[in-house]
Amino acid sequence: MGETLIQNADTILTMDDADQVFQNSDLLIRDGKIAAVGQGLVTSGEVLRGEGCVVTPGLVNTHHHLYQNLTRAVPGAQDALLFGWLQRLYPIWSRFGPEEMFVSAQLGLVELALSGCTLSSDHLYLYPNGARLEDTIHAAAEVGLRFHPTRGAMSIGESKGGLPPDHLVEEEAAILQDMIRVVDGFHDASEGAMCRVGLAPCSPFSVSRELMRDTAILARDKGVMLHTHLAENEEDIAYSEAQFGCRPGQYAEDLGWTGPDVWHAHCVKLNPAEIDLFARSRTGVAHCPCSNCRLGSGIAPVRQMRDAGVPVGLGVDGSASNDMADLMGEARQTMLLQRVMQGADAMSPYEALQIATRGGADVLGRPDCGRLAVGKRADVAIWDVSGVASSGSWDPAALLLAGPSRVKDLFVEGRQVIKGGEVTTLDLPHLLERHQRMAQALMLAS
Repeated sequence: MGETLIQNADTILTMDDADQVFQNSDLLIRDGKIAAVGQGLVTSGEVLRGEGCVVTPGLVNTHHHLYQNLTRAVPGAQDALLFGWLQRLYPIWSRFGPEEMFVSAQLGLVELALSGCTLSSDHLYLYPNGARLEDTIHAAAEVGLRFHPTRGAMSIGESKGGLPPDHLVEEEAAILQDMIRVVDGFHDASEGAMCRVGLAPCSPFSVSRELMRDTAILARDKGVMLHTHLAENEEDIAYSEAQFGCRPGQYAEDLGWTGPDVWHAHCVKLNPAEIDLFARSRTGVAHCPCSNCRLGSGIAPVRQMRDAGVPVGLGVDGSASNDMADLMGEARQTMLLQRVMQGADAMSPYEALQIATRGGADVLGRPDCGRLAVGKRADVAIWDVSGVASSGSWDPAALLLAGPSRVKDLFVEGRQVIKGGEVTTLDLPHLLERHQRMAQALMLAS
């Protein structure tokens, strides 16, 4: 694969175990890994000048629904709460097929890459018209991002008291069989893997207790991670108490859904006992601040989670509930919302960026990512701080206070995916044309 030397960067934020920050220094990439960080490094390979730039680990997205890129800003869903929002969009999503899944995943991953993301999870929980999880896996491979897709599922339709229409749910035996198929076919447990697969029933209100339990047993048998939505808003809490006789945290624990191999999306309404449970069990949280604001769900207690020791990463959530995929924006929103709740000293820009990088990697079980240290994967974001967005900043490394939201250069496993702010791995104008054509067809059919 060769070498690339990022030479004389203004600042390198490593997010390593010692939280080292290097000034006017170099970073050497060799064969997909970080080979060295320091001054005066040399290479026989490519040299990329770093003056006027801040270098960080690639950002990590711990929660997304990539297929939703085709349904942004849908009238009738723009101002709805979670349950009403879902009911407006389910009929549209039911018209998707393999091509819609592939194209929307590609566009969503490109959007993430432009915001500095090198590793993204995805939660795909509906499979209409022959769509399969590998539609998104193949899309990610072409874009060049590291990918952690999850085989989601819905099994309780409207006729059984659930939210999704009956034609969008699956039989639970078939769900489990397909989970086995995709794990056996696509999961790579090795260090540096470009694709790992997780198992992810959609939510407690769209699958049975039995499927939640059986999925946890299967995941542990296969050695893969578990993911779902939990404690997202007050409706979610009320549903859990009415249907299960307990809060979401107790429900998760009873069914085997706590531990370092589990991460839950949102967790806006966790109470102190549930935060303690997640901290003791090392259960991860995907914090999605923009989506939580967009749907009026509330502000998650991230400060309390972090102080208790809960692993926390960031998620952009689906593009129909955000409605964009900007991880730097999520990191800034995280910082600001915690300050709104608890004061200006509640979260620093550095800590929020740490959650967006190392924090997310740890939530996804990827200690080989999310930090710039010798031997770690060469997932690197380079930010130009010589322009308008950073002009006048006394601390260019405080990117979340004054800095660009679009990355200048991006490396994944040592391969340059973004160069000079442009995608290198595919024909973006062609992708945009395909995506817009599909979106228009869905609008005309609605």
